[in-house]
Amino acid sequence: MKRIRTFQKRKMFVLVLLIFSLMLFLAGRLTWIMIFKSEFYGQKAEDLHERERSIKAARGEILDRNGVVLASNQSVCTISVIHAQIEDAETVIRVLSEELDMSEEAVRERVEKVSSIERIKTNVSKETGDAILAWDLAGVKVDVDYRRYYPYDELASRVIGFTGSDNQGILGLEVMYDEYLAGTAGKILTLTDASGIEIEAAGERRQEPTDGSNLVVSLDYNIQCYVQQAAEKVMEQKEADAVSVILMDPQNGEILAMANVPEYNLNDPFTLTAEGTENLSDEETQELLNEMWRNPSVSDTYEPGSTFKVVTTAAALEENLVSLDESFYCPGYKLVEDRRIRCHKTTGHGSETFTEAIMNSCNPVFIELGLRLGASAFYRYFEQFGLLEKTGVDLPGEAATIMHAEDAVGQVELATISFGQSFQITPMQLITTVSSLVNGGTRITPHFGVRVEDAEGEVTETFSYDEEENLVSEETSETIRYLLEKVVSEGTGKNGAVEGYSVGGKTATSQTLPRSENKYIASFIGFAPAEDPQVIGLVVIYNPQGTYYGGTIAAPVMQEIFEDVLPYMGIARAG
Repeated sequence: MKRIRTFQKRKMFVLVLLIFSLMLFLAGRLTWIMIFKSEFYGQKAEDLHERERSIKAARGEILDRNGVVLASNQSVCTISVIHAQIEDAETVIRVLSEELDMSEEAVRERVEKVSSIERIKTNVSKETGDAILAWDLAGVKVDVDYRRYYPYDELASRVIGFTGSDNQGILGLEVMYDEYLAGTAGKILTLTDASGIEIEAAGERRQEPTDGSNLVVSLDYNIQCYVQQAAEKVMEQKEADAVSVILMDPQNGEILAMANVPEYNLNDPFTLTAEGTENLSDEETQELLNEMWRNPSVSDTYEPGSTFKVVTTAAALEENLVSLDESFYCPGYKLVEDRRIRCHKTTGHGSETFTEAIMNSCNPVFIELGLRLGASAFYRYFEQFGLLEKTGVDLPGEAATIMHAEDAVGQVELATISFGQSFQITPMQLITTVSSLVNGGTRITPHFGVRVEDAEGEVTETFSYDEEENLVSEETSETIRYLLEKVVSEGTGKNGAVEGYSVGGKTATSQTLPRSENKYIASFIGFAPAEDPQVIGLVVIYNPQGTYYGGTIAAPVMQEIFEDVLPYMGIARAG
């Protein structure tokens, strides 16, 4: 009996000790929370009853070189509802349905959904947003927002690109310079009670957004208009599939204009421009949209044809393999191994000097130069001229040159490469390379971005671009300018001549693959003034109907553009 009482006392003592220890632990923990962690848990409690609404930052504008706004913003509204605060659901549904031109079913589904906040519609006009505010409906929120707006719709659409519903860049310059243009969103923070009702006395806390910076680009609105109109005109006349035109300063790589028609409406980028696009699957529609948005000047490759003879000429001159008065004979073809590779003039040019050969765009003569160079030397110049690397232009999706591996180049491949066939480059690569050969021998980086400015116009960053000097000697560059001026003044490029100006240039007519489809590409590259190039342009016409020769249909497009652009740029006529 005594032993039992002793055991019970011990048991009671242990129980009391455990209870006391637990109380000490709880008291210590409570002290720790209330004193040392009060700020942390206070913030947690506040966050639990804090509702957040985003305030979009105004996206920076895109401005041309003269300050013309190419991309801006329009004030719009986002309409949302807070389920817990709605007092008259039927009135809310009726008003929002009428004002937002939505079905009652669609609005009801969102209004009756139990969530902290439900978005009804975005990109609502400011007038409609103000009308909804005037109803003073409990639980309905109208927040000011921004929608990207392009004042000139289709102008340079494949260059500028567009933004998504979140105002982030998707394509073109909009995505390449998004880090400067986007800005930082702000917040509206409101306190609510446990049921989700906003506490009026608590008010709102705002974290103001930081607007994006403005981007100044090298495009010139007026030059872009000249170029785009000329491209649209020849596309319609020749019923071509597409036309691309690039205009650039060959001295520093600033791109003054880039048209890729047909363009699309930047304010309505998800509507297909092509005919016969009804009843398509989602996959087919997306494929056509991707094609519509694609920039062929940068992302598509093609056989450059005879415009590439400028590169062959530069390499041969650098190697001292040809002189301007050297005599050649063209019977209308040249035998290379077992192949008879013909000239575009099947009856032949007969006896001619090298100067006359480039004026005549004579294939057999350039085949001879290619064979003299040999694959090893030719590829060394491809690398030296930058042809085996991308140009680095500040647009997404630039394609690389498609070229044979050097060890796979036999005599026939070397012959066809020498006059611009059996490999592919982008229009951007061709105009960049020719710029480097006529500007004195400096490889420039083609670009649009010039500088970044704040809202007050203060420059916050100026972009710089890589250059590589001595690609060719000044003597070789001067000779090329001389030869290409002769092509325009007396040779196949006569239709690119502009009265009162010295113009250099080269024509080309190439065939697309497969050859059996008999589809052609007509092109012309030209620059002025020939003795000191200030502007260089490339016209590429895809699958023109009827006459398809570059000298006949592409050179006149550049002539028309230069007639407008050269006086506009302040380049004086000779004499």
